[in-house]
Amino acid sequence: MRQGLSIFTLAERPGLEAGVRSLPDTFPEFMHHDAVVRRYWDRLFTDFPGFQIAVCEGGGEVVAAGHCIPAFWDGTTEGLPAGLDEVLERGARDTEEERDPTVVSALLAIVGHAHRGRGLSSIVLVAMKSVAVENGLGAMIAPVRPTLKESYPLTPMERYVRWKRADGLPFDPWLRVHERLGAKFLQVAPRSMVITGSVTEWEEWTGMRFPESGVYVVQGALQPVVMDLEKDLGVYEEPNVWMYHPVEK
Repeated sequence: MRQGLSIFTLAERPGLEAGVRSLPDTFPEFMHHDAVVRRYWDRLFTDFPGFQIAVCEGGGEVVAAGHCIPAFWDGTTEGLPAGLDEVLERGARDTEEERDPTVVSALLAIVGHAHRGRGLSSIVLVAMKSVAVENGLGAMIAPVRPTLKESYPLTPMERYVRWKRADGLPFDPWLRVHERLGAKFLQVAPRSMVITGSVTEWEEWTGMRFPESGVYVVQGALQPVVMDLEKDLGVYEEPNVWMYHPVEK
């Protein structure tokens, strides 16, 4: 652990919840309107505080946080959840049905604006893996949202994940962070999150106008958004990348 940093779960320090919740994300507005996330996200704090991580500095300022959830996964690619929406829902339902989890799934790592560029995202991921170990779970999986994919929205994720640098590491910096920590690629999650809204809602979320039905490149989206004016419906299917982190018990 770097000098001056401390890591706690919210089960250990419930008083840090406000600091964790106050960390600003960089997601575009439409990403905050996923129905599954809105239904289940607050349960991370009430039902799974031992899986919510706060990285603190100095006098206790929360500088980074990690959100994850225990869930059942049978270890096969066929048995993987469809993505973030499904693993979040699965984890919540597994608890309700008293089904024993087998893995931790990372959901989100977030670093305060003033503290970016310090490698704190790696510290958050390592802390998530430690939570898996402490809870006797066999691995960590993660539906990863590649950082630079929004700059290449017309490139299919299946091709994007194969892009490499000269040193053989992934082109995408967030995928590189995972790989450097020992993660392995499992498969693309083409419908990790599904966000729907009326045309008016999408215009409010994006500041754009959608004068006819069709596909639109929207700032912040990893692939185009589909608009159907007759149905008054816009649909965005967020592709992610499933990564597998082994853990040492």
